[in-house]
Amino acid sequence: MSTFYNHKAFMDLNPSQKEAVQNLEGPLLVLSGAGTGKTRVLTARLANLLYSNKTKPWNILAVTFTNKAAKEMRIRLEGLIGPSANSVWLGTFHSIAARILRENAEIIGLSPNYTIITPDDQVRLLKQIMLDDEIDIKKFTPKSMSNLIGTWKDKGYKPNDLKISNNDYFANGKAINIYKTYQMRLITLNSADFGDLLLHNLTIFSKHPDILNQYHLKISYFLVDEYQDTNTIQYLWLKLLANKTKNICCVGDDDQSIYGWRGAQVGNILRFEKDYPLAKVIKLEENYRSTGRILEAANSVIINNKERLGKNLKTSSKDGDKIDLISVWDGMEEAKKTSLEIENLYSSGFRYDQMAVLVRAGHQTRYFEERFVDIGIPYKVIGAKFYERMEIRDALAYLRVVQQPNDDLALERIVNIPKRGLGTSTTSMIHSYAKNNNISFFSATQELLMTDEFRPNVKRTLQNLINQFLDWKNQNNEITHMDLALKVLEESGYIAHWQNEKSIDGEGRLENLKELINAMSGFENLSGFLEHISLVMDGDSEAEAGEVSLMTLHAAKGLEFDVVFLPGWEEGLFPSQRSIDELGLAGLEEERRLAYVGITRAKQRLFITFSANRQIHGLWQGSIPSRFISELPRHILNENIEGNIGADASSYNQIDFDLSTKNGSYGPGFLRAKQNGINGINSYKKTQYDNNILNTNIEFNNGQRVFHQKFGMGLIISSDGDKLNINFDKAGEKKVVSSFVKLID
Repeated sequence: MSTFYNHKAFMDLNPSQKEAVQNLEGPLLVLSGAGTGKTRVLTARLANLLYSNKTKPWNILAVTFTNKAAKEMRIRLEGLIGPSANSVWLGTFHSIAARILRENAEIIGLSPNYTIITPDDQVRLLKQIMLDDEIDIKKFTPKSMSNLIGTWKDKGYKPNDLKISNNDYFANGKAINIYKTYQMRLITLNSADFGDLLLHNLTIFSKHPDILNQYHLKISYFLVDEYQDTNTIQYLWLKLLANKTKNICCVGDDDQSIYGWRGAQVGNILRFEKDYPLAKVIKLEENYRSTGRILEAANSVIINNKERLGKNLKTSSKDGDKIDLISVWDGMEEAKKTSLEIENLYSSGFRYDQMAVLVRAGHQTRYFEERFVDIGIPYKVIGAKFYERMEIRDALAYLRVVQQPNDDLALERIVNIPKRGLGTSTTSMIHSYAKNNNISFFSATQELLMTDEFRPNVKRTLQNLINQFLDWKNQNNEITHMDLALKVLEESGYIAHWQNEKSIDGEGRLENLKELINAMSGFENLSGFLEHISLVMDGDSEAEAGEVSLMTLHAAKGLEFDVVFLPGWEEGLFPSQRSIDELGLAGLEEERRLAYVGITRAKQRLFITFSANRQIHGLWQGSIPSRFISELPRHILNENIEGNIGADASSYNQIDFDLSTKNGSYGPGFLRAKQNGINGINSYKKTQYDNNILNTNIEFNNGQRVFHQKFGMGLIISSDGDKLNINFDKAGEKKVVSSFVKLID
């Protein structure tokens, strides 16, 4: 085989990339910044190992995080070395661990034809175990137990490694015993779950050093992609396998470690030189994606992180356009301004499919989706669209039945959500009766409840549910539709269902439910809102120029677009207050890495927006610009900061943040409020307005400007005692109680 250094794939590399490809012996850390060609380096280095006759394909182990990345690497490798690429141990951590486990299954007590069970199977098995142990599965759900076990396995913990303090908050201290029983049941079933694959590997290697030595002889060279995303057990697994030869090359970017919430440990890449004292570190800093100003923004933000190895992205391309920093009044205006920019860019030659809106939290997509539907911008949501998410569909189904009890599709969807012990035999009986008598599912249930067809417990459950729907329907015209929606979701047990889901997934679904109630405030009644939803969900379209991408920042990692919009750069939203509260400085630094990822998705144009107000739980709350904005160099910004809405240019660079307190100090948000005449709300703080702004002995007159917590700013049209008719700037004409209105000085 000829030398790889004459190959075009090598000749096209820059000096740093070539250095990484040429260093074949010993531990090597390739710090690859965003857009610096890490996959090209990884495959070229692997090819060079074979061209140089250092080893054989079957003596190389290359691991990635996704099947998609593994497939892409194998295709590239085949282009460089031909069919022998199929002999390389190339795959995800779990696929390779599964192969090793099948070769040694008997040691664990499994046979080589063991089954890898699905997450649903895990939950069902845990449900059986927990019921046998008389645990309240409504309070401590099997899904939560599954998440807890998954967390332990990601950390390399077997049941005997845990102490009571590790689980005394869950299942009345029985979680470790549940875990132990679960593991024994899996062995009996000749099964393993996803987390077992690496965990069983560790058990085999630690208890049988002779087997580990066999793999040391089989595998001489190791290549690892996205090393910054490894969790504890992946780190331990790699160390055991690579400890003999130490010919390990890890490619990653500590500045793009954004998955701490699912177990990734940025410390793994930060300690590489301590783990391998003879390690060589090569930095890839030549970016082939973004303009100079976009890279300067990314560098200026990420340099504020303390826990990083340090590198500085650069490019040989032009500086490009300045970054647009735009202030808006609220989320609705943010969506309008963004859509206007998208239309202008499209008119100037940019394609829709080369534009993306990247949000910090999934619930932020709602305003953009509705705006895009209204004006006909084709778009796609990576992940479920807001109104197509499971929890939103469930909530809407409840509200549809309240509005129209004969909506069979809606009622059948949620009759057993959350779980009420109603099996398929019960619903099938009701469905058959309804069909035979040509009546609705709701009416059929009512009629059957007057018979003895149901078992006593089923009858009691159905009667309670029917009574609830009748009660909610009666209140439809007595309380606001927002209050009604909250009442329905609470009394049905649906909110509690997700509160008991102790995971990031459960928290995200609760945030989406809150945003759903926020969305209702812009409509007069429940009927109008549900009609609007039907129109929005029927708004899918295709376009020759593709579709604007709408997704979270986490989902955007690894992607790139000509134009990127980053909305919601406000304290509490981004950086996330929850991340800071739970993890302190580590949480803040991961949020900053997320900002770095968002900025570096942009190739040509970048727009950052922040809002003066956000509607949370139906109430308007003041916002202040994200601290990340103050870290952007002023000379690269095109500032569209409206004096009566956004922070003035001098103030958002002078925000004093105190991480030791949630309230912090007063900042630009207070100045904005004052500029808008809301200085009468003396209890305004950085994170929220005081909820107790009751007015007494105040005379309101037509034509006065006022502020309402739920509807914002408005003008009094008429009054009737303590009832005021107000034309609100954003919500239109509403009748409100004067005690919840603040007069603007």
